[in-house]
Amino acid sequence: MGLDAEVQTFIDDQVKAAEADPPPPVSEQSPRYGRDNYRSIADALGEGEPVETSDGELHGPAGPIGYRAYKPAGTEPFPVLVYYHGGGWVVGDLETHDHLCRMLCSRSGCIVVSIDYRLAPEHRFPAAVDDALAAYQWVLEHAASLDGDPGRVAVGGDSAGGNLAAVVCLLVRDQQGRLPDFQLLLYPGTDMTMSYPSVEELGSEGYLITREQMEWFADHYVPDHQQRTDPRASPLFAASHESLPPALVISAEFDPLKDEAAAYVEKLRAARVDATLSEYSGAVHAFIQLAPFMSIGYRGADEAAAALRTALDVPG
Repeated sequence: MGLDAEVQTFIDDQVKAAEADPPPPVSEQSPRYGRDNYRSIADALGEGEPVETSDGELHGPAGPIGYRAYKPAGTEPFPVLVYYHGGGWVVGDLETHDHLCRMLCSRSGCIVVSIDYRLAPEHRFPAAVDDALAAYQWVLEHAASLDGDPGRVAVGGDSAGGNLAAVVCLLVRDQQGRLPDFQLLLYPGTDMTMSYPSVEELGSEGYLITREQMEWFADHYVPDHQQRTDPRASPLFAASHESLPPALVISAEFDPLKDEAAAYVEKLRAARVDATLSEYSGAVHAFIQLAPFMSIGYRGADEAAAALRTALDVPG
């Protein structure tokens, strides 16, 4: 069927903008360039859905970690979603994912705590993992101070953030800690070796993210190729996927990461974990984040919110 019409329009507009103002080759782009470009796209998303927000800092392994808490309407205590933003572990921040977090909060009835973990190359692997785990543990201990329910806590993220959410579940299980009640993985990266066919088939120009860009991210985050099979970098390579939380994995038909997302669901199912794969026809990577430009993204947000409501027993 091809790309969704609104997705195609968005991509066409991106191509026209690049033709009018050509970006430097990917290999020559600096992290600062990537962050500024990513922020400019996020700025175009608009203000987002009205929910109460508060910014703060939590104690991390290398110093304070910023967070933004989104609080829905209703009666507290609310279930909590600890959320890790995407951006290839190199770009992205609280602002780039503000619109997405507002959607998830208002539609799920959950508090969303967005984590501003450290980025590469200033802080390479496993700094983001260490921050992600510390943030989850902090939220468990301090949920009540956020008007949240420590007995109903999920983790989630998109792309690189989906990778971190999956890794947090593995680490908490291995440490015999209090597992999240649910994991929401939006088009997650699970295999940093980039060995699945969709990376080659869909990783050319035309589908929003390319293999060259994926390699640029990986080279900044995990430059040592031998470390890329470490389960903290590639959760697909974990020795066991047993006893992990139930999962919803959302992917896109024209996303280079779709094969590894599907492979992760198969790993979970083989380990008797309740895992659902939902692939959106005509969609591309980051389509939920880009919902203001493509209505299929709102459909994805609604599915994610409904899964959170069910998993965390949200009234109504």
